[in-house]
Amino acid sequence: MRTQITDLLDTHGIPYRLLPHSEAVYTVEAAAAQRGVVAEEMVKSILLREKSGERRYVMACVLGHERLDPKAVRMVLGDEQWRRLTFALATEISAVTGYIKGAVAPLCLPEELPVIFDVAIADCHKVNISSGDPMSGLELDPQALIMLANAITADIAN
Repeated sequence: MRTQITDLLDTHGIPYRLLPHSEAVYTVEAAAAQRGVVAEEMVKSILLREKSGERRYVMACVLGHERLDPKAVRMVLGDEQWRRLTFALATEISAVTGYIKGAVAPLCLPEELPVIFDVAIADCHKVNISSGDPMSGLELDPQALIMLANAITADIAN
């Protein structure tokens, strides 16, 4: 299976392991079960938007067993510059990222979309992300993922 994400990884010579699913998955729990991995290795990619104002977006990533703290994300972005953040709607996820809800990855995103990873991701030996397709995931080195995503790392999990 090839996706724009596997093409990007191949182009940059980043090793990864394709983890195909027997059925489409849309939750961390289902994806971990299909891939035979633990939730602590999964990276949740969560699109947030400003609740009012310009409707800017930010991609925030935490490990599968963690909860995202939108206030911490806002602080990383600059409290005075960004208004209150809320979770994006499914239609916004698709329009902004090009991925369907449940198959969002932190790669191949629009350049102007900030990406923030929780610091715990960098401490993992390996991580799992969506391939951009609900029928497979990818396992790769977290440092390579952070570099390719051009991500900021910060403490954004509860």
